[in-house]
Amino acid sequence: MPKLASYNGKVDSIENIKVSPMSRAFLFSDSVYEVISFYKKKFIDFETHLDRLKHSLNETKISCSIEDCKTEIVKLLNESRFEDGYIYYQVSRGVDSIRSHFFEESDCERFGFIEEFSFFNQSPLKVMLVDDIRWQRCDIKSTSLLGNVLQMNDAKSIGCNEILMHKNGELTEGGASNIFFVKDKTIFTPELSTNILPGITRYQVIKIIKDKKLNFEEGSYGIDDLKEASSIWFTSTTKGIVGVEEIVNLETKINPECELLEICKNAFVKRYFS
Repeated sequence: MPKLASYNGKVDSIENIKVSPMSRAFLFSDSVYEVISFYKKKFIDFETHLDRLKHSLNETKISCSIEDCKTEIVKLLNESRFEDGYIYYQVSRGVDSIRSHFFEESDCERFGFIEEFSFFNQSPLKVMLVDDIRWQRCDIKSTSLLGNVLQMNDAKSIGCNEILMHKNGELTEGGASNIFFVKDKTIFTPELSTNILPGITRYQVIKIIKDKKLNFEEGSYGIDDLKEASSIWFTSTTKGIVGVEEIVNLETKINPECELLEICKNAFVKRYFS
């Protein structure tokens, strides 16, 4: 069965969808996006994803009805045969008549597609520590991801499947995820800033940690904290919660399983996948 996609409200096979080369998404990465998971045909934290999309649209001054986005995302799920998976959905500023850095008011351009996906086959990660070379507004979920792409592929070339970024020694996040680590029976995660995307799964996990009354801190942490960590995890919409087994360029072996990780993972699965 062909992959389904949506373009400006029309659902069709992705092979039939045509996008103008004058799209500002194509020319400038002038667009924002969300990845929204669903399980048994039900979205996970749908409204929270929509709130984050609205934030991205507002911060980039892209004019688009969030209700139109919601309607199109729901329609794409309903017309799909998939029970478990995710929807990628992006909004661009629109299509220009000429290429120009200056933008004018225009109709936004909306595109999404749906993928089948299993959430329960995540193996422990090998990661590479890298300088954070991205732009300074990572709180906006922009499609401009070249920094992530280049460094993720550098990591892949040495057998890693994620990166762990730092800016001047201060930890930020993964290439496609947020980071947590455990030290002295306390769970830590970098506090939100313009250098860190407010991950939806990050938000879910923090709620679980607080509900379970586990020791927890948000703050500013550095590379030395990783060297002292007994466990490190990544969280994201498609990863869920997954442990790290090695940071290759720190020559640091880590236990990908620990009691606090298992408590959070089990509660996460029970809350969202049962």
